[in-house]
Amino acid sequence: MHDFRLDRRSFLAAASAGLAGAAAGCAAPRADSSIEGNSSHTIDRDDIAEGSAFTDLYRAVIDSVTQVRVFGLRDPDTGVEGRGQGSGFLYDDRHVVTNDHVIGNGTAADLQYITGDWTGTRLVGRDYHSDLAVLEVDHVPKAATPLSLTEKAPVVGQQVAAVGNPYGLDGSMSSGIVSGIDRTLDFPDRQFSYPNVIQTDAAVNPGNSGGPLIDLEGAVVGVVTAAGGDNIGFAISAALAERVVPALIEDGEYNHSYLGIVFRTVDRLVAEANDLSEATGVMVTRVDDGSAADGVFEPASWSVQRHGESIPVGGDVILAFDGEPIPDRHALSTYLALETSPGDTLSIRLERDGRTITESLTLGARPSVSRRD
Repeated sequence: MHDFRLDRRSFLAAASAGLAGAAAGCAAPRADSSIEGNSSHTIDRDDIAEGSAFTDLYRAVIDSVTQVRVFGLRDPDTGVEGRGQGSGFLYDDRHVVTNDHVIGNGTAADLQYITGDWTGTRLVGRDYHSDLAVLEVDHVPKAATPLSLTEKAPVVGQQVAAVGNPYGLDGSMSSGIVSGIDRTLDFPDRQFSYPNVIQTDAAVNPGNSGGPLIDLEGAVVGVVTAAGGDNIGFAISAALAERVVPALIEDGEYNHSYLGIVFRTVDRLVAEANDLSEATGVMVTRVDDGSAADGVFEPASWSVQRHGESIPVGGDVILAFDGEPIPDRHALSTYLALETSPGDTLSIRLERDGRTITESLTLGARPSVSRRD
């Protein structure tokens, strides 16, 4: 078995067996599958199709994309062990980025490059809250070069491609556009949401997780994390990965900022029930005891029914962090994820009892979470 030590933090936290249903990684190999293929094994021919810009893009990045095979995955309900697979990409000369849920509770992992080369790995860091993990590899082929994370903010309509190993079919590419930005992605078994998520219509399937979503310049726009069905896929943004991955390599973990509140976007129903002049901001519906927000925010004190829906009443409405407008829950999550760190002090403009006031708050670190083995 290849060395798969959790070097910096031995089992930082118990690993989950994978995201519920919608996850696009850790697809177990299907013994009865009639689909097989390995794009690295082809016959040399002179009559080759001309291809397109995506052909050039594929050739430029494919040597740096890996298949991740994970062994020792244990079903949390039955205890039965098996294996799974996902994707990854070369981040620097010895580290590969993939998804936390691809690693799951596995005990070992191998990588295979498109050249056919295999390598053993060591897990140096993982982050449950961004679904990112970093593997240190024993071998990198000469043809493989690190893929850079884009410094440009993605825009809707931008052409992108997902490269990875759907259903174990290595060296696959699908193309599409950025369909949405600044999404907040929730999963039933996750206690926190993924912020600043990119939505794409590029085909994403089980086995794509951990692979890169790239732009036409070959830069990584996001790390594929899930398929939503109906031509919807999601990726952890390069902006978040740029903060998390270096910390995983250096420290084995990443500390996320933590307010300690439950909140809801102020929509028309919330605004009307609370006599607010505008449907903007986020209402505080709960404050966790002992958190940074404890004693700073006042949560909703009751609720009313509107069109069969429970609407919170009486809570503080957050309007801005350090002068940056916070119009909805997505903006709040993205600001905390990309612009702050634990220990930072924020100036918070909010509306309370019909008055606009300013409060100061020092952010904490997100607490550890319970994970299913």
